[in-house]
Amino acid sequence: MYAGGEPQEKGEDNQRRQWLDDDMSETTTTPRKDTLTAADRCDRCGAQAYVRVVLSAGELLFCAHHARNHLPQLEDVAREIHDETDRLYAEHGSAATAAV
Repeated sequence: MYAGGEPQEKGEDNQRRQWLDDDMSETTTTPRKDTLTAADRCDRCGAQAYVRVVLSAGELLFCAHHARNHLPQLEDVAREIHDETDRLYAEHGSAATAAV
C-alpha cells in the first residue's frame, strides 16, 4: 500500500485511505477566461498568443504565425478554436501581417 519507510502516525492511514476511496467523479476546474491577454504565451515560441485550440486532452496557445502553420492539421481534432488574430491586426495595422 505505502512504502515501508514512510512514517505513519496513528490515524494517518485512515485519512489516506479515505482520500483514496473518496468519490472522484466531481472535479473542479478553474474557469477559462474567454479573452486572451498578454500573459497568454504561444506554446511554440513564447510570443503573445492570439489563438487558443481546445483539444480533448487540453488546450494549446499559438501566436498568429504558429496558428497559421498548425491550424490546418488541428482543425479536424479540435473541439474549439478561439481565434483573436483580428485583434492583432486591429492593434498593429497592416504592418503586422507582413511581420507575422
